[in-house]
Amino acid sequence: MIDVSQRQGTPERPGQGQASPVRVLLVDDEEGFIAVLAKRLGKRGLTVRTASGGGEAIRILRRHDFDVAVLDLKLEDMDGIEILKVFKQMAPDMPVIMLTGHGCEIAAREGLRLGAVDYLTKPCDFETLVRKITAVARAKE
Repeated sequence: MIDVSQRQGTPERPGQGQASPVRVLLVDDEEGFIAVLAKRLGKRGLTVRTASGGGEAIRILRRHDFDVAVLDLKLEDMDGIEILKVFKQMAPDMPVIMLTGHGCEIAAREGLRLGAVDYLTKPCDFETLVRKITAVARAKE
């Protein structure tokens, strides 16, 4: 698990007098990908916790609140759709953005039907991901 927090350059969140970082739970079993992505998001002022599998992500969500989750559809220990269902029971108001590989758009649409707010195809454009994370976090407030 990686916990990345950077407070410099954090945008102000609507309705708050002080800057407050967006809290992101990033779930992906590709260790290199998740480490790089967490570091890059942290440099953008987001607070990022990572999980390399569904079981770990569920344990983290039991102990911490998040503004947004970014969830890979294909994990070694659990199916992303099953994790999404659990997330929606545990934190129904937490927006979930699904990440999917090529050819998994049908599963991603199933995720949208089950409550995910959006999905991106891997490899995703970093700027697009940042925009989506911040947009859904602000819309939640």
